[in-house]
Amino acid sequence: MTKKVIIMLSLVMAVAVPQRASAYDAEALDLLKKSVSEWNAMRLSRPTESFDLSLAKLEKENLSGANLSRTLLERAQLSGAQLEHADLKASNLNRALITKAEMKGADMTGATLVEANLKGSFMKEASFRGANLQGANLKWVVLEDADVSRANLANTSLFEAHLERANLKGTNLQGAEFFTEATLEGAILSNNTILPSGQKATSNWASLHNARFEREEETALLTYATPTPVEVVVKQQSRATTQSAGLKEAENKAPQSALSGSDFENGSLDNANMEGFDLSNANFHKANMASIRLRGANLQGANLDRAFLHGADLSNANLSKAVLYGAMLQKANLSHANLEGASLFDANLEEANLEGANLRGANIAECNFNNATLSSLTILPSGKPATPGWAAMNQAKFVSGTKK
Repeated sequence: MTKKVIIMLSLVMAVAVPQRASAYDAEALDLLKKSVSEWNAMRLSRPTESFDLSLAKLEKENLSGANLSRTLLERAQLSGAQLEHADLKASNLNRALITKAEMKGADMTGATLVEANLKGSFMKEASFRGANLQGANLKWVVLEDADVSRANLANTSLFEAHLERANLKGTNLQGAEFFTEATLEGAILSNNTILPSGQKATSNWASLHNARFEREEETALLTYATPTPVEVVVKQQSRATTQSAGLKEAENKAPQSALSGSDFENGSLDNANMEGFDLSNANFHKANMASIRLRGANLQGANLDRAFLHGADLSNANLSKAVLYGAMLQKANLSHANLEGASLFDANLEEANLEGANLRGANIAECNFNNATLSSLTILPSGKPATPGWAAMNQAKFVSGTKK
C-alpha cells in the first residue's frame, strides 16, 4: 500500500476495523496451501475443530480431496480452484467467489452458499444435498448427475445451467431465474420439488421439460441454516506486520480527502467513512467494502474490479469510467451516482437503488438488475430515460422520478 493509504487507514481504523470476527487463520491457510495431505492429517488429529478461512485467497489453488468440512469460508476467493472430491460438508461459503472452479464429486452436503458466485463451475456428480444456495449465481454451471435434493435454490440464476440427470427431489426453486433455460434432460423431480412459480412440480411439468418425475411421501418444506454474517476483516496482527514500515514513515499532515491514485487492492474497508474523498483512479481491486460510505466521493476512473460493495452508500458519487467488472453491489445506494462510461460487466446490482443514476454509455452486459430500483430520472446506457418496460425486462422495479 502507498504511504497516503496507510495514513488514511490509521485515521479511519476505528470505523474500518470492527471489533468482531477476524479474517482467516494465517497458519491454517499456509498449511492448506503447502500440502493438502498435511492439512488433512491435521484435521484428522483435531476432528472436532473448525477453522476460519474467511476472505482467504485460494484462487487457482489445487485443493482436490481437501477436508474443508465445517470451515468458515465466507467471501473466500476460490475462482479457478481445483476442488475435485473435496469435503465441504456444513461449511459456510456465503458470498464466496467460486467461478470456473473444478468441483467434480465435491461434497457440499448441508453447506451454506448464500449469494455465492459459482458461475461456470464444473460440479458434475457433486452433492449439494440439503445445502442453502439462496440467491447464488449458477449461470453456466455443470451439475450433471449431481445430488441437489432438498437443497435451497430459491432466487438463484440458472441461466444455461446443465442439470442433466441431477437429483432435484424436494429442491426449493422458488423465484429461481431462467430455470426453463437450463438443460433438464433426465433430471429427477418429485411432488416435493418447488418450482420457480412456487407451485409443486408435477409429472406433466417434468415431461414437458424432458425431466423425470418420481412420487414420494409428502414432506414439509425444509428450513435452511443461514449463519449470521461475520464482519471479516484482516487481523490486527497481520495488518501491523504488513504496514509497520509504512507507518513509521507516515506524514500525518497528509489530507484524508486527497487519495487520488491510491492502492487499496485486497484492502479491508468494511463500514469505513470516506464520504467526499477524492479517490479518482484509485485501485480497489477485490477490496472488501461492505457498507462503506462513499457518498459524494470522486471515484472517476477507479478500479473496483470484483470489489465487495454490499450495502455501500455511493449516492451522488462520481463513478464515471470506473471499472466495476463483477463488482458485488447488492443493496448498494447508487442514487444520482454518475456511472457514465463505467464498466459494469457481470456486476451484481440486485436490490440496488439506481434512482436518478446516470448510466449513459455504461457497459451493463451480464449485469444483474434483479429488484434494483430505477426511476424516470435514471439515464440508461442509450442515453434515454429509464422506462417501466425496460425495468420489467431486466427484472428491476420502476418508481416515479425523484429529486436529487
